[in-house]
Amino acid sequence: MKSTVDQVFVGRVRLMLPDGESSAIFKSPVQGAIRVTPTGLEGDEQADLRHHGGPDKALHHYPAEHYRVIGEQWPQCAAMVGAGFLGENISTRGMTENEVCIGDVFRIGDVRVQVSQPRSPCWKIDRRLKVDDASRFVEAAGITGWYYRVLQTGTITAGDEIELVERPNPWLTLAEYWDTVIAHRPDPAALRRIAAAEGLAADKAQRWRERAQWLESSGG
Repeated sequence: MKSTVDQVFVGRVRLMLPDGESSAIFKSPVQGAIRVTPTGLEGDEQADLRHHGGPDKALHHYPAEHYRVIGEQWPQCAAMVGAGFLGENISTRGMTENEVCIGDVFRIGDVRVQVSQPRSPCWKIDRRLKVDDASRFVEAAGITGWYYRVLQTGTITAGDEIELVERPNPWLTLAEYWDTVIAHRPDPAALRRIAAAEGLAADKAQRWRERAQWLESSGG
């Protein structure tokens, strides 16, 4: 699998009006090369460090073609949504959750990154789009994008090639992941298999092991 970085984005924490909550979902495109550290792009910030940022959420990649889906769902948003609108760091076309797998290792410029988990949509998407339950729609449609951990630091820039170099879990696309974990009562064996997938973020692996155990103990 090969693709190309269309744009790279960074952002600082600012207030979201009208309620004044802090967020770094507002991103601006980067001109030229930017350094990638173990926790993300140099100069990029996160407001809620309990749920955002850290080594397993160092970079957020979002397919630009998903904005068409959002615009079709809410035509009033179509004119304003586009690359960078939902806080992503990397924007591309031609890579979606149907092709990308948990644990995939990519080379981007001289950086190596690994897919650690999909993004879990939150209320900030609702605020950004000014639509109630937008985050639920994004999750149900499986158009969340995904996070990378950084295996090798370096620099990236718009125009860099994205090349797949390792795929330890060819059976676990992000689409398959979402179909399983958001099911009302998923197969516990399927959850355990996902939890054991190489490269999956440790907190997510623990969550699915615990859910599998609960389902089995409750007759599910």
